[in-house]
Amino acid sequence: MNTYKIAVIPGDGTGPEVINEGVKVLKAVSDRFGFDLDLTWYDYGGERYLQTGEVLPEGAVKDLEQFRAIYLGAIGHPDVRPGILEKGILLALRFALDQYINLRPVILYPGVDTPLKSKGPEEIDFVVVRENTEGLYAGAGGVLKKDTPDEVAVQESINTRKGVERCIRFAFDYCRRRNKGKKVTLCGKTNVLTYAFDLWERTFYDIAGEYPDIATDYAHVDATCMWMVKNPEWFDVIVTDNMFGDIITDLGAMIQGGMGIAAGGNLNPEGVSMFEPIGGSAPKYKGKNVINPLAAICAGQMMLEYLGEIDAAKAVEDGVKKVVSQDLKSLSAGRMGYSTSEVGDLVTDCIK
Repeated sequence: MNTYKIAVIPGDGTGPEVINEGVKVLKAVSDRFGFDLDLTWYDYGGERYLQTGEVLPEGAVKDLEQFRAIYLGAIGHPDVRPGILEKGILLALRFALDQYINLRPVILYPGVDTPLKSKGPEEIDFVVVRENTEGLYAGAGGVLKKDTPDEVAVQESINTRKGVERCIRFAFDYCRRRNKGKKVTLCGKTNVLTYAFDLWERTFYDIAGEYPDIATDYAHVDATCMWMVKNPEWFDVIVTDNMFGDIITDLGAMIQGGMGIAAGGNLNPEGVSMFEPIGGSAPKYKGKNVINPLAAICAGQMMLEYLGEIDAAKAVEDGVKKVVSQDLKSLSAGRMGYSTSEVGDLVTDCIK
């Protein structure tokens, strides 16, 4: 029997509630498919920070390096200034663990409403591969003459050949494994960001030559946003930099039905990866048992796929599809027709 060591960080707000349902589903599917999950829980988040002043304690990264994956609930506390937890936990772990790929499926399941008129599951089925450790998020830059009329703020986008190449290569490999539209689209801004996206474009077409079975395409980021709304069926795999990826994946979440079902992975294919729901900690719903746990369950499904438990991952996805198409009235908190824990039970029953 395979055993996978998983670190669990429930986090803040409704994070523990959705993670509890995700773990419930993961235990059910591991029982069915004959593998074991060795879970270790960590209290990193806003409450710990308010009590101790620590965001991540000394040795946390070294400890987390011993796991196959991290299962994260949500980060964000109403009593902690925005940016402290996000930078101190999310970005810190992405950089320290070199999770250089942010993988965001944009898939509309049957029965889920989309704001796009005349579009359905056949048209909304693509993946965004976002570079996750460089670009504007690298933290390069500075401020001069702060709080004066002459204040200057500089934020630099750092793009290395190594970072760009490994991201693009992952996109082509993933497109081949996905085996659907067999097309990779580079999303950039070559007409304005001429230095950074000259590197991206040259690298993209250099690597594309190694994948003759995969078609290639290029779109400016503004055009990508328009086409995601007008013609989402044009896309199979989109690869882009950190900032543009951050923006277009939230647009993608909306067209697939909202944050209640959007999940993502922060991947280091050679190391420790981290999987999370996208919707945030939603502190106003904390403790009410009304938040939608499906995004966290889908994050667990992505983690199973990453671990190589493909049949188990498909069973979870099939369970989610059944629940959204046959059971839930809505994906919104408090309007699902079921409580948080009951939605977890519905998916678990499908698996059993």
